[in-house]
Amino acid sequence: MDISQSITNSSRFQVSEFILMGLPGIHEWQHWLSLPLALLCLLALGANLLIVITIQRELNFNQPMYQFLSILAVVDIGLATTIMPKILAVFWFDAKAISLPECFAQIYAVHSFISMESGFFLCMAVDRYVAICHPLQYPFIVTETFVIKATGFMVLRNSLLTFPVPILASQRYYCSRNKIEHCMCSNPGITNLACDDTTINRFYQLALAWVMGGSDMALVFASYVLIFRSVLRLNSAQAIVKALSTCSSHLILIFFFYTTIVVVSIAHLAGKAVPIFPILLNVLNIVIPPALNPMVYALRTQELRVGFQKVLGLGENVSRR
Repeated sequence: MDISQSITNSSRFQVSEFILMGLPGIHEWQHWLSLPLALLCLLALGANLLIVITIQRELNFNQPMYQFLSILAVVDIGLATTIMPKILAVFWFDAKAISLPECFAQIYAVHSFISMESGFFLCMAVDRYVAICHPLQYPFIVTETFVIKATGFMVLRNSLLTFPVPILASQRYYCSRNKIEHCMCSNPGITNLACDDTTINRFYQLALAWVMGGSDMALVFASYVLIFRSVLRLNSAQAIVKALSTCSSHLILIFFFYTTIVVVSIAHLAGKAVPIFPILLNVLNIVIPPALNPMVYALRTQELRVGFQKVLGLGENVSRR
């Protein structure tokens, strides 16, 4: 009877911290992975900061497309700075311990910033749809007020809908196990350590993915179907090329972003066979999109390249083509 009571009491004991074990199976040499991750993080921070400064300084960039790009750059900076420092601390300094509030805050940051990135990709898709399919109405539909309202809606939507994820995780009891086979806090990894029922956590995680990620992906896909249908109706081949070039950068980034999300989701479902694969993809999904976004836009947009040269002082006399 005493033993049974002791087991019951110990099962109600709440651990005070979690231990981030790092990448499963490669603990001995995972610190070598930290170098490319750190370089990608620095690239993401520097390039996105350059985009924000360039767009804010150049009056010619006072267009909705560039305003949304500037907001996306701020989201990418937030995603990289809130997650990567702890990951690098685990790899470099063996700082594996993380408090419960810090862990739940990290879960919220990951969900919030990734869903915001998805939301602003949708805003940019709508911007391209109106610009190409309804060019005469574009100045009256996609205005500065539209950008402000769309930004406010996305921030509010993503902040409120992702907030229950860490709240539900914090309501669980973590009684005995506190070692996470990961280098960051993830909702599935945390709830798997809980001693009580986690059905509601899994259900809300799935519902959130379908409601936000699924709806954003479907709307982006629908907008580009309408764009391609409208473009193919043009009689001039030159007009078709010009119309497609205005959204090529955005399309490349959207394809990479949603493909990565789908691959990570599938990898998590099959993660028991090769656990390092979904975890490594999860980490790369934090740092690669923020580093890739400004690079693609810089390579594909002449105006941005000229703006970068002016901001960096490399092209004082450069004129726009």
